[in-house]
Amino acid sequence: MLRVAVVGSGPGGCYTAQSLVQQDPDVLVDVLDRLPCPYGLVRYGVAPDHEKIKSLQNNLRAVLEHERVRFLGGVQVGPGGVPAGRLRELYHAVVYCVGAATDRHLGIPGEDLPGSWSATEFVSWYSAHPDAVDDGFVLGARSAVVIGVGNVAVDVTRMLARGPAELTPTDMPQAALTALTASRVTDVSMVGRRGPSQARFTTKELRELGTLPDTDVAVDPAELALDPAYADPSGLPAPQRRNVEVLRGWAETPPHDAGHHIRLRFFLRPVELLAEDGRVGAVRFERTVSDGQGGVAGTGRYEDVEAQLVLRSVGYRGVPLEGLPFDPATGTVPHLGGRVLREGRVAPGEYVAGWIKRGPTGVIGTNRSDAKETVTALLADSSALVREVRPEDPLVALRAGGVEPVEWTGWCAIERAEAELGASLGRGVVKLPDWQSLMAAAHESAP
Repeated sequence: MLRVAVVGSGPGGCYTAQSLVQQDPDVLVDVLDRLPCPYGLVRYGVAPDHEKIKSLQNNLRAVLEHERVRFLGGVQVGPGGVPAGRLRELYHAVVYCVGAATDRHLGIPGEDLPGSWSATEFVSWYSAHPDAVDDGFVLGARSAVVIGVGNVAVDVTRMLARGPAELTPTDMPQAALTALTASRVTDVSMVGRRGPSQARFTTKELRELGTLPDTDVAVDPAELALDPAYADPSGLPAPQRRNVEVLRGWAETPPHDAGHHIRLRFFLRPVELLAEDGRVGAVRFERTVSDGQGGVAGTGRYEDVEAQLVLRSVGYRGVPLEGLPFDPATGTVPHLGGRVLREGRVAPGEYVAGWIKRGPTGVIGTNRSDAKETVTALLADSSALVREVRPEDPLVALRAGGVEPVEWTGWCAIERAEAELGASLGRGVVKLPDWQSLMAAAHESAP
């Protein structure tokens, strides 16, 4: 029997496990995750009000409930946990699907002022990630600036403009719900350094901003006109053309009275976060112009936009995992078709899939084809790998080393506890927000 460890239970890890058991009737897969909960960014990155996308958990659940797949949560791989080398001693093959765990930085003065956060930190808070900090994101803020024009930027902008009626039915943790429903943020500016034809959001996400109750969405026609493709978008790819059409509609619509105002801004590059009373009070932007080659150039003209809350949404980045090679230029593990490369040579039995393999690109479904490529390589190597002597059950060896995983019954107990918490609050399912409550629930695993 070929035994494979998949490190990471997000879409990349689940699709890898699925492809393995579909293609090889004899393989046994252990899916390891640092968290006691599976599903990765589907649980902790998809916005709470996007129930349809979150329902993808049902598909991933079917993978983890497969008779030849075993979920082992709460298992740290690397420093303070199971070394990568030890995993390789316990399994014939190890596939790392660890995602891209940190944010890109702006690298500008004032970025670390209180009130300035990465969008990922904000998302982790309202998604109940157990590592999140509850540090008063919206407390005392009237105006917010979201730097970036991708789907994450749209998500956090939308969450700032949502009201209690829309947020209460979600699985958002109670503390975040209380804070957001009491928020005094009424003005949100979402700002990109390039033009509307180069924005990274999808049209479906963009249009959703225009459906928010009691919310006015405004775009400055003069900023749109700075984009050479704006006047005649017919030459753009269909997704970008649709984005421009939506923005054009908002630019031509007169503003109206509303409780929330969202402004989409373009051709503004952040150069400094300005302090007021010891925390962020405004963002200084430089006006940019298209350089004709897909980039922008500065003009030397500046504009300050008031903000007591700044959320930076300028991309993710992979982080090194102790024991694995890492390319700091790309934030990925060097590989050949999914096979890990050490000093340019294939490392037998070590593989990567997902963002740590290709970088933070694509949508959730992209992980399916990505995983299939890696699994094809692994199974091509399997005849040599399976000849290596390995323990009959790696879990016995892991436990002997002091590891006590949260198995599937523990995760099911967490789900029951979240349903009970929601019922006690008069809501639907409500996520447990911290390590202590998650682990306590996991150990109440009697059905």
